[in-house]
Order: sequence, then C-alpha cells, then structure tokens
Amino acid sequence: MLTDIEIANSVPLKPIKEVAAQLGIEEEHLSLYGNYKAKIDANQLESLKDRPNGKLILVTAISPTPAGEGKTTTSVGLVDALSALGKKAIIALREPSLGPVFGIKGGAAGGGRAQVVPMEDINLHFTGDFHAIGIANNLLAALIDNHIHHGNALGIDSRRITWKRVVDMNDRQLRHIVDGLQGKVNGVPREDGFDITVASEIMAILCLSENILDLKERLNRIIIGYSFSGEPITAGDLKAGGAMAAVLKDAIHPNLVQTLEHNPAIIHGGPFANIAHGCNSVLATKLALKYADYTVTEAGFGADLGAEKFIDIKCRMSGLKPDAVVLVATIRALKMHGGVSKQDLGQENVPAVVEGLTNLDKHLENIQEVYGLPVVVAINKFPLDTEAELAAVYAACEKRQVDVVISDVWANGGAGGKDLAEKVIELSSKDNHFQFVYEDSDSILTKIEKIVTKVYGGRAVKLTPAAQRELKELENLGFSNLPICMAKTQYSFSDQAKALGAPKDFTVTISKLKVSAGAGFIVALTGDIMTMPGLPKTPASERIDIDAEGNITGLF
Repeated sequence: MLTDIEIANSVPLKPIKEVAAQLGIEEEHLSLYGNYKAKIDANQLESLKDRPNGKLILVTAISPTPAGEGKTTTSVGLVDALSALGKKAIIALREPSLGPVFGIKGGAAGGGRAQVVPMEDINLHFTGDFHAIGIANNLLAALIDNHIHHGNALGIDSRRITWKRVVDMNDRQLRHIVDGLQGKVNGVPREDGFDITVASEIMAILCLSENILDLKERLNRIIIGYSFSGEPITAGDLKAGGAMAAVLKDAIHPNLVQTLEHNPAIIHGGPFANIAHGCNSVLATKLALKYADYTVTEAGFGADLGAEKFIDIKCRMSGLKPDAVVLVATIRALKMHGGVSKQDLGQENVPAVVEGLTNLDKHLENIQEVYGLPVVVAINKFPLDTEAELAAVYAACEKRQVDVVISDVWANGGAGGKDLAEKVIELSSKDNHFQFVYEDSDSILTKIEKIVTKVYGGRAVKLTPAAQRELKELENLGFSNLPICMAKTQYSFSDQAKALGAPKDFTVTISKLKVSAGAGFIVALTGDIMTMPGLPKTPASERIDIDAEGNITGLF
C-alpha cells in the first residue's frame, strides 16, 4: 500500500496559475511561490463585494480519539466530489503547525486520494506565514523587555506580564523559564515562558482581521500585561503595532494550492481548536465564497470545540453563516468511545459502537438544537467496518432524522464522496435556524455556563480563586461583551481527557481567564490545558527523512 506522501508524489500537479484560472482569479492578483503555490491578493475582496456568496459548508467531527476521524480527508474528498458533479467548489483549510508534524499527529493535508498538494511544502514551512507570526510575536516580547531595561516609563509590572514568546514546535522545556540573567547588560531577570506559535494571539488576530489596517488596529489593542497600578498596557503603548503589521504584510494574504484532483484549495492561518479558536482566516473564507458555488471549510477537533468557536467567534465577528454541516465519524473512533482499546479495534463489537454513539448523538444534538443547522453524518470508511456496526449508526441517526453517508474518499478520492456531495447540495439548499450559543449581552460567567451546560452537557462551572479575581478585573475593564474562547481538552466534552462518550453531571473548572483584546475574545483555560505541547516518547520526526535528490519520506 502506498503511503500518503507516495500517493501525493505520484500525481502531476497543475501550474497554480491554471488552478487560479478555474476560479476566474486573474494573474495580477497572484504572488507566485514557485509553480504550485501562490498568495491571493486579499485586497480584491472590496472589488468583489457585490458578487453573491456561494454556500458555506462546515465540516466537523465527533470528539477525536487516537483511532482518527479524518476530517481534513473528508473535506478534501467532498470538494473533489462536488467538482465532479459540475459544481464550482473550493476548500478553505488551516495551515499545519510544525509541532504536530514532528510530534504525534503528523501533517494536516488530508490523506490517501483526498489530499491537498504539494503536501511536503504545506506541512513544512509552506509560504512562511507561521514564521512571520512568530517574528511579530517575539518582536513585541523583545520590545516589552527592552522598555523595562531602558527605565520602564510605562511602569510595567514584570510580575504581571502576560505576553509570552512563541516557537512553532512542541517543546515542554520552554513552558516555564527565567530569562534576563547574567547582569544588567543582559536585561532584567524575570519569570517567562513560551507558547506554541498557533496559540499566539497574533495567529488569532491574523485569522480574524478583515484587512491590513484592521490587523494593525487589532495588534495595537493587544494587552501585554499590567502596570504597577493595575492598568492594562497595550502593544500600542509600546508603539509596536506598525512594525508588527509590517512583518505580517505578506502573511495576511491567503495561500492557494490544489487537491490531487486539481481543484482549488485556499489554506491560511492555523490556530488550534483546543487552545485557540480553531478556524482558518476570515479573509480566506470570504474570498472562497466569492469565487465558488460551494466553500468547504473545517473547524478543528470535535463540534464542541472548533464548531462552537467557528459559530460563536468567527461567524459572530465576520457575519458568516454556515448553510450545512458535515459531522465526520469512524466506526473505530465510536468503538473507542465505547471503551475498546486501540489494539482491539479490528474486531467487530456492536455493543461498543452503540455505547460510543452517545458521543455522536450529543454532537448531533448540539448542531441541530443548539447551533440550529442541518447536518449529515459522514462515516469515514475503514476496511474492517462491518455491516452490523454500520447498522447501529444508521439506527441511532434515524432517531434524529439525520442521514448517514459512507465516505470512501481516502481510497477513491472524489468518486468516493459522490453520495456525500449530493446530500450536502440537498441540505444546503434548505433554510436553517442558525443561532449562537449565547448573547453578546450575557455576562462573562453566563457565557461560559451556557457553553458548559448547553454544548458540553455539564452541570456547572467552578472558578478557581485566581480565575475569580481575573473575572472581576475583566468586568471592571469593560470586556464583558466579548465572546469566549474555551481552552479545553479535545478528547472529552468535559475538562477530563479520559471521560469519553458523553459524560453527564460534571463540573468544568476554569483555572484562568485572559483577555485577547486584539483578537476580540476572552480565553477561558480549563483543567490542566497547556498552551505549549510536548513531544511524545516516539515523535513522528524519527520517521521523516530526505535523500540526495531532495525527496522527503515519512510525512503523513
């Protein structure tokens, strides 16, 4: 069997100018990065404002497991299938982070016959957007410490600096550090730390900005910490916004590549959905909607994380509205939610599927009743799935009047997604009752409680003493109107990673509340969630290699 990278390398690519021409994008609006990658000029959105939008299809999933669900693979295959049916379709995805690529998750370019390419470039550096975000982030960090070193006219309390440095790598050693050592010439000693680049507020700002001026204004609103008198200090106070925006002048433009079947793919931005808002950029999605009849986009992890934030943060800020939802699941993952260990997933186990269906059912409840959207379940097909196991899924979904479609895009590309594409066309043609989980006018605590009780199925919210103090401070500073970005384990509806299925009657503990004033939301950290992952015992990097001709192997 060919690996993902071998399949990707077996298909000749179209010049990216030809892919752009399929959408009607003129060459003058492209900045070429070789023959197969380009940036699309985001400034053209203004000239396209009178063009009607196409349909917006959101792909999400059940709570993820080590068995895998295949959300990106399904999204890519769906676009290829829509195109095969004669529809002008485009996929809008996030960019992969090098942390997971070299860690445990691997790349994020799809798989099998449903990939975006060139997959090596996409997974390794791409067009340099993440590096630009990291430089802008660390420029601000350097300016903070430089200001303190040269007299600290703003009175920045070094004990209350909230801005961290970032690196696009899983590196637990950098979570908590002390810097500025070895004498006055080397700075002022203080406690510090690193986040992974995708957790940077600048990543969120890039993904939520409407244009370069909006980006600059948001950057200036970033709160980097507090003064000795308790007043917030912003990047604007440090006169940092202009330089940071200059660093990001190219990164703000979305990237154009293609699927294995030569259909257009816009890939831009990459916030994680467990610690950030988990969606690609507003600019990328809006451009796609102007150029295509159907835009397929995905939100990270399960529908309790990425989809909730897609709705309550991205749609709320941008005015976007999904027309239909695809909920991806696998029989293997359902069995894991039903208590089966990974090594036993190859054996038929209908009772475990039934037990695991509580997870799928809760996600369906949220999509239909909480978000108010039509949904189809896509079962990402594996060879060992049995008819009896599939029948259990059909029966459970029939109770909610939800159709189940087998997706075989990994093996057959767009041809394996024809049934799914037809169902998506049908669903997206109907009116829906789209709604947010909470109102802007709700208090910060009420917003969190609504997410926990309505979306997660929990009973209550508990704030640590530190979070209680932070809540009062945020209210006093006037941030109560902002939406909430929950930072939570992706593996469970609760804040406990091992509570699989659909746990009930649980309490979610909020350990920290932090405002991302530039991005425009409040981050609520739950349980022991971390913003800098670590590498596993056997990282994926051990399998990655390159030969004398520059051919890369081991990426997946």
